[in-house]
Amino acid sequence: MVEVKTPAVAGLFYPAEAPELREEIDRLMASANGAAEARPHALIAPHAGYCYSGPVAASAYSALVPWAGQIRRAVVLAPAHRLALRGIATSSAAAFETPLGRIPVDRAGVDALATLRGVLEIDAAFAEEHALEVQLPFLQSLLGEFSLVPLIVGDAKADLVSQVIERLHQDDTLIVVSSDLSHYHDYPSCQQRDRATTALIETLQGEHIGPHDACGVYPIRGLLKTAQHRGWQVRTLDLRNSGDTSGDKSRVVGYGAYGFY
Repeated sequence: MVEVKTPAVAGLFYPAEAPELREEIDRLMASANGAAEARPHALIAPHAGYCYSGPVAASAYSALVPWAGQIRRAVVLAPAHRLALRGIATSSAAAFETPLGRIPVDRAGVDALATLRGVLEIDAAFAEEHALEVQLPFLQSLLGEFSLVPLIVGDAKADLVSQVIERLHQDDTLIVVSSDLSHYHDYPSCQQRDRATTALIETLQGEHIGPHDACGVYPIRGLLKTAQHRGWQVRTLDLRNSGDTSGDKSRVVGYGAYGFY
């Protein structure tokens, strides 16, 4: 059992010291453009280094600001980059730590998934994974005290991911899918591909989104299936790429922020 999952990419993807990290997130949130008229049930947010995807992630999280006090639990579904796996991995940790402090894991929420075939406790899936970790400081800054259900999604069917979301969705719960969009294309090609993927997300056509369109394709497909079932609508909050945020437009990575209402 892992008592505390310590950060793997602090100092690499985001500042390692709490004052600098808070200042960075405050700066990103202050310039975000994701304000919404209703509280989202779920978000899709990107997961690169904050200097690249941070402005777009802030657009996603800024949509929560008026309702932050209503959210007591976050379910974060992130794709597996470091460990190949089938299904969905849970963690044995009692808490996840960032420079901003520790977040308690909702063990009851994790245990509620134990009967689903394809959901397994695999701590190794979290050890070096950045896609989940980089969401946590945003959530800590926004929500204050909350509990976490951390999930790493490998090659998993949309039905399984949707079952997980359905079991955990409550009025006090936010669902976050962590995903970037297309990778390492020239700037015009990235824009074209990401606009096409965004159209598929907005129309809930997850079956037509592939791994080269979004690295979080498997959790995205499951979230879109849940959205179909529940009648949720999707709003695109931001759509940019690393060429827009860093200035280097030679080989870029796409980032999108989406809210589900």
